[in-house]
Amino acid sequence: MQRCLLSSPPTSNCAALRLHPSLMPKFQLKVVKLISSIPSQPRFKKLRPPSSLMPSYPNFATLHSASTFALPPNHITYTLPRNRNVISTCVTPQAMRSTSAFVSLSKMFFSHSPPVATKNDGMSVRDGKSSGFSFRRFHRHWKKLKGVAALNGDRAAPFESPASTSLLNSAKPDSTSYSLVNTANPDSTSTSLVINAKPESKASLIKKKQSRSKNKKEQVSSTVVSEETPVAKSSKTSSLVGTSNISKKNGQRPKQTSEKVSTGNLLAEAPDASASTKKQSKKNSTGSGRKRQPVADVNEPVQKQVQKNTSQREKPLKQLYPPAAKSVMVVESVTKAKVIQGYLGDMFEVLPSYGHVRDLAARSGSVRPDDDFSMVWEVPSAAWTHLKSIKVALSGAENLVLASDPDREGEAIAWHIIEMLQQQDALGENVSVARVVFHEITEASIKSALQMPREIDVNLVHAYLARRALDYLIGFNISPLLWRKLPGCQSAGRVQSAALSLICDRETEIDEFKPLEYWTIEVRFEEPNSFPAHLTHFNSKKLGQFSISSDTEAKDVQQKINIENFKVINSKRNTMRRNPPAPYITSTLQQDAANKLNFPATYTMKLAQKLYEGIQLSDGKATGLITYSRTDGLHISDEAVKDIRSLVMERYGSRFTPENACKYYKKVKNAQEAHEAIRPTNIRRLPSMLVGALDEDSLKLYTLIWSRTMACQMEPSILEQIQLETGNCDESIIFRSSCSRVAFLGYQSAYQDVESETIRFKDNEASHNAVAFGILSSLKKGDQLSIGEVEIKQHHTQAPPRYSEGSLVKKLEELGIGRPSTYASTLKVLQDRSYVTVKSRVLYPEFRGRMVSAFLSHHFSEVTDYSFTADMETELDNVSAGLTEWKGLLRDYWTRFSSYCSRAESVHIHQVEKMLEKTFGDFLFASLPNKSRTCPSCMGGTLIFKVSRFGAGYFIGCNQHPKCKYIAKTLYGDEEEEESPQKSNTVEEPKLLGLNPGSNEKVLLKNGPYGYYVQLGEDRTGYLPKRSSVSHIKNVDTITLEDAVELLRYPVTLGEHPKDGHPVILKLAKVGFSVRHRRTTASVPKSMKPKDVTLEKALDLLSSKDVRRSGRPRNKPKVEEAIESSNAVN
Repeated sequence: MQRCLLSSPPTSNCAALRLHPSLMPKFQLKVVKLISSIPSQPRFKKLRPPSSLMPSYPNFATLHSASTFALPPNHITYTLPRNRNVISTCVTPQAMRSTSAFVSLSKMFFSHSPPVATKNDGMSVRDGKSSGFSFRRFHRHWKKLKGVAALNGDRAAPFESPASTSLLNSAKPDSTSYSLVNTANPDSTSTSLVINAKPESKASLIKKKQSRSKNKKEQVSSTVVSEETPVAKSSKTSSLVGTSNISKKNGQRPKQTSEKVSTGNLLAEAPDASASTKKQSKKNSTGSGRKRQPVADVNEPVQKQVQKNTSQREKPLKQLYPPAAKSVMVVESVTKAKVIQGYLGDMFEVLPSYGHVRDLAARSGSVRPDDDFSMVWEVPSAAWTHLKSIKVALSGAENLVLASDPDREGEAIAWHIIEMLQQQDALGENVSVARVVFHEITEASIKSALQMPREIDVNLVHAYLARRALDYLIGFNISPLLWRKLPGCQSAGRVQSAALSLICDRETEIDEFKPLEYWTIEVRFEEPNSFPAHLTHFNSKKLGQFSISSDTEAKDVQQKINIENFKVINSKRNTMRRNPPAPYITSTLQQDAANKLNFPATYTMKLAQKLYEGIQLSDGKATGLITYSRTDGLHISDEAVKDIRSLVMERYGSRFTPENACKYYKKVKNAQEAHEAIRPTNIRRLPSMLVGALDEDSLKLYTLIWSRTMACQMEPSILEQIQLETGNCDESIIFRSSCSRVAFLGYQSAYQDVESETIRFKDNEASHNAVAFGILSSLKKGDQLSIGEVEIKQHHTQAPPRYSEGSLVKKLEELGIGRPSTYASTLKVLQDRSYVTVKSRVLYPEFRGRMVSAFLSHHFSEVTDYSFTADMETELDNVSAGLTEWKGLLRDYWTRFSSYCSRAESVHIHQVEKMLEKTFGDFLFASLPNKSRTCPSCMGGTLIFKVSRFGAGYFIGCNQHPKCKYIAKTLYGDEEEEESPQKSNTVEEPKLLGLNPGSNEKVLLKNGPYGYYVQLGEDRTGYLPKRSSVSHIKNVDTITLEDAVELLRYPVTLGEHPKDGHPVILKLAKVGFSVRHRRTTASVPKSMKPKDVTLEKALDLLSSKDVRRSGRPRNKPKVEEAIESSNAVN
């Protein structure tokens, strides 16, 4: 038996490459023959390796994975797939022809790469007889590639073959150097061997680049973004992301198309798209369905991994301030652009993007799971104007600075902008792209950010894409089901459904709650001073909440108390420290604004955004007043803390200033703490200085933030507590009285400050407590007391309270559902969909919302599950940190979710009706007479819950339909009931108004799922009687036969239009009357009676400006669309 060439202990992270002396000549000979067989033509050909190489050494490679190498400027790579027991190496031609060099290479140490689930099927032709032996060739003159590293053992991208193989013989033997380089992140165990060769002359490089660029004029390259490696800078364009150029034809706007190129973890621009490249790309995309694994070592702390990934990904960039050339900065809003423009001067041109420049198309199929989760992007017509402004400004500029908000959405906006500009060839040859972030809009902060530019964070972009895809897949798969199964229920979403479930579950708890009765006894001692106390012990037993459960028991206790004498048996005093509150984050700001200022969450965020973007001050300067308002971080910068403590010392003194700065840490689930807490940008800008510059509500919110920021860096307040116990002689009956007072205000001084006048509340309890505390303090043990009044009180346990906006936000934060930027929008969507109404600051679920929640809980349990939604947020945060692969996350979720959709699709509408009837039976049938479900019309049917076949109605009707058409109850939202008060819960049989004078047919007043209407004639098979709605009549009891006949005569043809001969019709509308001609409709004024409407007056109404036209507008602006593969950011 021959000895194995390679050995690798299974438990070792390093494999030694050992070559047995007896096998060295044979192995060297085979390698030399292998090298000599490489053709000199630029195209790839089949290369059959020596057939004896693999059979001779079946255990040629025992490494767990193929080693990976950083490629030098002049090299050839031979890759043998890991799963076929071969090894991958990279050497220069001169090194391969040097026996000594090869022997030295064989003695190097290699570390293991992570296992790869897919085959190493690169762009090479395989020989079926060679057991999968394959070759791959690289060249340093490939465009924008200077030393590409194949990371983590993944397959490399297809590369262009060199023009000739003359380079193989051009290098000198002494121009080779060897070094071990770790090309992956520091956590990876993959090590690369770099063998550098002497580069060619600069003139030859330029000549070859120019010749290659001529052949690429009509080709499209795609953007490939890596999670691991920053893009290599081109000699022409210093872009910080992968380039994507699209040629223009005949001056037309380029389409937003993107060619998919699967390149593993490489970040580079693909070469010419040959047939083999396209074939290989397709193969790679179909084989990418491997199980999702963390990118970094899971045993290492997350924070450390993120720091390593960031340091590995980001490269130092040149400072953008002080400016050395013209720069274009893009922000999100006009207000922000104006403020920043004043800071930077003429060398910077600051332009707004007005939010996102493109978004997922709002239609089915915009996220395609079967196509590797490719996405269809839609560009609004208004966005083209903004992009054109940016493109024009870039002419003559050397820097493009993307300064969108410092969060996931802001990172996505920056990514979209650079993608769109690249597709339009808007980035010139000398334009570099940089990303800057700042958390406050002040001159110092902006300039500091420009001195620390960075690349676009690809992990944040991945997290954005994953979130958008998840929300889309849920919304556009559940919503159509809701439309079919629950008419009138508009949509469902990931966070929205979980929040709705919280509100509906609380309502169910309230419905099922059964109050319990209990009694308490209080006394008032009269001498020497009056003070209250409550009973805690009776008959030497401590009383619980339900110890006295009836009026009789309470009166017996009262009689025994009246005959006893009492004295002070114990008095205890202690102090308690109350720590200052933490600075505001998004959720706590929304809660406090709702509780103290009665501001809805949406309104609070609107005001906060206004304060962040900045205002014009009285001195003419514009500045931002607070830091970024969408944050869950509690830390404050050291400079800001120093300023706050300095102001606290000046205004309140050293007693109120702690010795060390207070630091706060987040304790809620899934906190990211990526940004500072919400605070004033300048703590010395007092609220009184902004009285004329801010409106009343904005000033109140600023004052709230200013007071909280001051309080968080102050000493705790100190409370004194006293507890007094009084009892009878044997202490079988004991009363207790307690009180507290503020001994040291501490941080509460910030809220008592004159600057907090606009948010201060009158506290009468404090003065009352001070008096009571003095009375209790004056009593000593043994003092005799006389009983005044003995009062017995009846109580009932209370159901859990409904959520307010503030308490719901707090609950969402505790459960880890949603993120700071989603709380307000979630509440707004629930109200816009009529799922929830707000009354006296309390959230009430509508029956429509409860039906949606019940349907989702029954058929999509994961969507409404709190822990699942919170875990999904954690996964998205892991994607942001680079710990989770985003497509794997989507793939795992879609596999489960699609099965839910398939099962729910097969559910019949009758099953939904039965499920809802079972869930809400008490609510649905509670208003029926005697709660009897027997049909009062046919006396043989049963009343059941039904979903209307048309529209969005729900009603309680007879199960013998269509024989019996009795309807006992119609269900609408509260607003719909107010608009149509004639709709009552119970209706009688159709009311006969009389006979039609013309035809002697019955004229009936009936009630259907959509309200009252009058009908001419009775229902009969094969005949549709004429009907007319009476929704515009408030009291249907006043309808007479004449009124009904008048309504039934409409619609009326007034005549033909003189221009085209089509009829002009007068008809009933939802409110009043209207005239119609083809697609044009005009309302008839209320002052004009229907009888007075003639053809001439109708033509005048139709020619007025206040007309409505049905159908698609002719001049509707076209919406540009882009179908972009998700590989563009892989």
